[in-house]
Amino acid sequence: MAATPIRFRLPYIAVLVLFSAVFSHAASQPPPPQQGDPSYLKFVFNATELPSEDYYDYIVVGGGTAGCPLAATLSQSYRVLLLERGGVSYGAPNLMTQEGFLAALTEVDTFDSPAQGFTSEDGVPNARGRVLGGSSAINAGFYSRADPEFYQKSGVNWDLRDVNQSYEWVESAIVFRPELKNWQSAIRDGLLEAGVDPYNEFSLDHLVGTKIGGSTFDASGRRHSSADLLNYAKPTNIRVAVYASVERVLLASTMPHSGPRQTAIGVVYRDRLGKYHHAMVREHGEVMLSAGALGSPQLLLLSGIGPRPYLSSWGIPVAYHHPYVGQYLYDNPRNGISIVTPIPLEHSLIQVVGITEVGAYLEAASNVIPFGSLSQKRFQPSLHSFVSA
Repeated sequence: MAATPIRFRLPYIAVLVLFSAVFSHAASQPPPPQQGDPSYLKFVFNATELPSEDYYDYIVVGGGTAGCPLAATLSQSYRVLLLERGGVSYGAPNLMTQEGFLAALTEVDTFDSPAQGFTSEDGVPNARGRVLGGSSAINAGFYSRADPEFYQKSGVNWDLRDVNQSYEWVESAIVFRPELKNWQSAIRDGLLEAGVDPYNEFSLDHLVGTKIGGSTFDASGRRHSSADLLNYAKPTNIRVAVYASVERVLLASTMPHSGPRQTAIGVVYRDRLGKYHHAMVREHGEVMLSAGALGSPQLLLLSGIGPRPYLSSWGIPVAYHHPYVGQYLYDNPRNGISIVTPIPLEHSLIQVVGITEVGAYLEAASNVIPFGSLSQKRFQPSLHSFVSA
């Protein structure tokens, strides 16, 4: 589970990773309420309930995998608004349980389904989260720390002590050690038999070989998404607006010593009734985009930040020419094999992974699916391989 927040109160209005900067004080925060307690719902509002204009220290756009912990951490010292275009997952069986995983991914619509289907320009179908918790509320719940090579090659000067504290913070709240049953045990044994060595047992670290990873589903099969991390927030300092669709970032020209530049001063968002709201930042405040790999660059483009020729072709006034916004998105290719077994298997999402030297990831799940008719069901396990770019 990973997403990249974006901040752009900077001269180059560039995409920056804010992992260690945002969570550097996470270890000093008080423990959250009991796991599974949706205490955060007391500061979650339908966007229709919020004023037409208000001011905040920080505005976080996108209440997903990155946006929820980001907003929760900032609220310890600042007044924060978190904007999410979807609703809440709490109480929705298909989102909260392993058994509902496939249904949540397949029951998609154009308007407000938690999973929003889309197809890439080269014809590959996919889905992204449209719910508080983002894709961590609809995915298979597998958790593992990043490959250390990611930090080394990212071009960002990471404070690895803060990174590790951030990992520990997330893991203590929403990550669990899974209990392997028939299918996942067979996958583990099969990977080792196929030579995906060594066996690293249970580990949250990125390790070449076969291992049992963490899961965001607890022992009862209940999902814990990044929305649970909102339980760390300071309730008096945070508002979370759901069904709030951000239309654009509001910019103003400033004249610092280094020359003129565009600065984010707020956002315009629309509620479900079609009413527009203006959320503005106070002096020295910031707007942060954590709307995902598709949503964040889309908002930048709609706000006039991006390649001049492209913006002009759509009639969008150019606020800042940046040739790389909306470019160079790469996703890992996936190959899947599905089989129907003659004997019943339990529901299981991804718990075991095989990681090869060339960066391929071998994972598997088993699910009950309708077959032939809704009254006729079969157990369908599947094996997937991912290759990192």
